[in-house]
Amino acid sequence: MKNSKLFIFTLALAAVLMISCSKGRNKLVNSWKITAVEPKIPISDSLKTVILTDGTLTFTKDGHVTGFLTREITNGTYALTKGGKNLVIKDEVGTPYPCESTITSDELILDSKEMKITLKKI
Repeated sequence: MKNSKLFIFTLALAAVLMISCSKGRNKLVNSWKITAVEPKIPISDSLKTVILTDGTLTFTKDGHVTGFLTREITNGTYALTKGGKNLVIKDEVGTPYPCESTITSDELILDSKEMKITLKKI
């Protein structure tokens, strides 16, 4: 009896976690354009201009990301955790770029150690 209650509780918890994670992912899946950059460490004006001019990210349902932040990402992956509050983008070689994320229907804010980036849905 105890094992069946534990099994049912585990299934219910897993379902809640899957639903909460998919809500954040559904909001994220789209193409985004960088509209603001707030550096937390010194960067050149030319790099800031390049990020604003070329900066885009496209997230897919299957967990892949492409685009340009400080360099091009052609075959990256991403993971959302903590109900969509944390986003980790990994580039082609697996280098992780963790950040706190705020996702609304038309705005994405990525806050990392190096900079805070605001993106608008394209």
